[in-house]
Amino acid sequence: MDQQIKNIQMKQIKIALLIISIAGIFSSCKKTLEVDPLQTIDASTALQNDQDVNSLIVGGYSVLGGGSLYGTNLLMLPDLLGGDGTCTWRGTFQSPRQIANKTMTRETADANLTWTAAYNAINIANIALNSLNIVKDPDLKTQIEGEALFIRGIMHFELVRLYGLPWGATADNSQLGVAIKTKPTNTEAEAFEKVPRSTVKEVYDLVIADLTKAATLLPDENEKRASRFAALAFLSRVYLQQGNYAAALATADEVIESGLFKLNASVSAVFSNKNTAESIWEIQQNEQNNAGTANNGMATFYASLPGIGRADVRVVANFVSNSYPAGDLRQTEWYYIGTGARPGNTYCGKWKSFSQNIPIIRIAEMYLTRAESNLVLGSSIGASPAEDLAQIKNSIRTNSTAPAIPTLDDVRKERFIELAFEGQRIYDLKRLRLPTIHPTNGTFEWNSDQLVFPIPQREVDATSGVLVQNPGY
Repeated sequence: MDQQIKNIQMKQIKIALLIISIAGIFSSCKKTLEVDPLQTIDASTALQNDQDVNSLIVGGYSVLGGGSLYGTNLLMLPDLLGGDGTCTWRGTFQSPRQIANKTMTRETADANLTWTAAYNAINIANIALNSLNIVKDPDLKTQIEGEALFIRGIMHFELVRLYGLPWGATADNSQLGVAIKTKPTNTEAEAFEKVPRSTVKEVYDLVIADLTKAATLLPDENEKRASRFAALAFLSRVYLQQGNYAAALATADEVIESGLFKLNASVSAVFSNKNTAESIWEIQQNEQNNAGTANNGMATFYASLPGIGRADVRVVANFVSNSYPAGDLRQTEWYYIGTGARPGNTYCGKWKSFSQNIPIIRIAEMYLTRAESNLVLGSSIGASPAEDLAQIKNSIRTNSTAPAIPTLDDVRKERFIELAFEGQRIYDLKRLRLPTIHPTNGTFEWNSDQLVFPIPQREVDATSGVLVQNPGY
């Protein structure tokens, strides 16, 4: 098993370095790449200049957009895990069904794929950080460091939320999180290293440190890549998950007050158009490069249109009418009756095209975080909760009206329906300590072991138990 884990880790290195070679070919037609055979290539031979390290980071974004991460799994799997009362899995794939039913095993395929892909992205980030001495352009060097820290931080955050009990499950958050990886795996010897799981607190500390530093290094605007405000927006999400309302408020307010982002007049525009002012950071896709059109991709699983989608994720029939006010435009803009696969049922209209970009964090979330935090703290920093909620609910955007004096329940309900089917519901249930109720399998409390993904068993075996399996698996 040691050899198996070594092969997996070395494969990750080779994938990352192969990305550099491919990117180099397209970025410089005049440059001749003399690449060693794939089985012998290492970072020292592949990373030679600014362009190579920058290409590595571009490759990191590509990994983030893959079906095992933000291209599908980091949105769809949390939807299914916390989807009771909102959606059901109707497809033939066993792994998503196990997640939706809370009947995962240590061999659940998507839990294994997401773990491996996330650590692949982390390793790419660590290789980039370890190669900063190669980068001669000082501005590019600063940017690459910020982007690598951003990637490493958000991947540890996604991993600890899926594979560890939630923040607050123990008084000191000493429950096991995930293995922290801050050193690159460049050699066979490094691939053999057995890293134990850190506590949830230790992982969150790393996430906050990485994203905080990233925010000091990244530019305010970074075209289609992570910016300073993407790092701050993720920090706000991290702090909210911890119940640190003061910090969540401060970071959300900084993003809003930057003036760089605003809600679109149409609620569907952020999903049907690319890189709109509403999106703080999104996964870039097009017709040639996307998460998938058959066995991966958000539209693949969510859509039921002629020639588009498997219609595997079905919206619960009464969710829309029970959740959105009568006449709210989100009822018709974000939901529809399927006309493709499995017609006649309700489906989410946020994900209709294989080539659409995937917004990962939107300014709407920042307004809702600021409103909730101000209500909890009894403050009105940046704006009153009523003013922030009115940004979400108004006559132009949603054809609905925010209450004049919103309650905490008003804001939290709005968060559930505004961010529906964007992978956030289960995390809000956990931080608010609310149960998940399955129609046939019972009630699962916010800190249930059955709401935690299994550590891939091959990883546990390959480390001779140094990496400890989660209870129940």
